[in-house]
Amino acid sequence: MKIKLLASTAVFVMGLTAAAMAVTDPMVGGAAMFPTKNIIENAVNSKDHTTLVAAVKAAGLVDTLEGAGPFTVFAPTNEAFAALPPGTVDNLLKPENKGTLTQVLTYHVVPGRYDRMAIETGIKMAPGGKLMLKTAEGETLTLAEGNGAIWVTDQKGNTARVTIPDVYQSNGIIMVVDKVLMP
Repeated sequence: MKIKLLASTAVFVMGLTAAAMAVTDPMVGGAAMFPTKNIIENAVNSKDHTTLVAAVKAAGLVDTLEGAGPFTVFAPTNEAFAALPPGTVDNLLKPENKGTLTQVLTYHVVPGRYDRMAIETGIKMAPGGKLMLKTAEGETLTLAEGNGAIWVTDQKGNTARVTIPDVYQSNGIIMVVDKVLMP
């Protein structure tokens, strides 16, 4: 009886979590984000992420980000890409720079599902209040809290702010950031 009750409770709680995600997913780039769709299916609808989507296509990462995951994607906006030095994006999108583009994009992807609560808990438990997450690219991102926000620092010391957390996907989570991170 106790095992049945625990299993029923787990199913009930998982159902509540999925329902809560469906109700609370924020709008991103003027588009509704649906937790039943994968990262790519949602990202293509965000008018704030057209550069990121074009880059993912140029790097050949669509199939990966449509895969099972789970992935946490720190997704830079078009404004974040526009803030890079002139010509950077055009140069990265050239076929001969596919390897570098792939490296930059996979640096924004962390295997696993890290929502704001998981990140904040990790930061509180981490030495010095800095959570280190290994990216799909292989290097680390450093996450910390400050001024009511989550901040992501790349290997070069550049810092991005999570502007929209917890955009739940069927295969992970998107955390919108205001800067492009560089390995």
